[in-house]
Amino acid sequence: MSKIAHIMMITTALSLTAGIVSAEEAQSPWQVRVRAIGVLPDEDASVTPIGGDVKIDNAYVPEVDISYFFTKNIAAELILATAKHEVKNDGSALGDIDLGSAWILPPTLTLQYHFSPEETFSPYVGAGVNYTFFYNEDSGDMASVRYDDGFGVALQAGMDYKLDEHWLLNFDAKKLWLNTDVSINSGAVSADVDLDPWIIGVGVGYRF
Repeated sequence: MSKIAHIMMITTALSLTAGIVSAEEAQSPWQVRVRAIGVLPDEDASVTPIGGDVKIDNAYVPEVDISYFFTKNIAAELILATAKHEVKNDGSALGDIDLGSAWILPPTLTLQYHFSPEETFSPYVGAGVNYTFFYNEDSGDMASVRYDDGFGVALQAGMDYKLDEHWLLNFDAKKLWLNTDVSINSGAVSADVDLDPWIIGVGVGYRF
């Protein structure tokens, strides 16, 4: 076999090897996590004309998030979860009132910076926006209770712990600033409510 043929064979073999290594090292930009989260409202309210304060209980639910990595460090994350909260009016002129419950769906989109994406421990921070939907309201002691949907902002911090090339453990904390106007008994009573929940979650993720 001629020297030229040997060189061509070696070049072809090196090219194929480089292609295999490159394919192995290539990583999809998509990542999915499943978390168990606690939704912990830090509520404050102004209730007119009966006064008092609004109390909203904590909720513990599953959550799914989908991330897309534009670069190794920068990603966008869409967070999807829904939770049911019991609501009360405490200390009003009419005494304590059961305002029933409401389901909240607050899809949240954050832009994140991952500090050390190639290391086992990879902390990140993020900021973004959310839009909160209220549905399946139960009016409790009142004839009717209605919540206005609306936009909010979010800050986020968390950490991924890589188990292997694809699987990871995750801890995540978010602070959301959410406000809603509440109309009770067709506007006879109104409330300006800041929900402002902390959302604390732990879970597992998969990088495709």
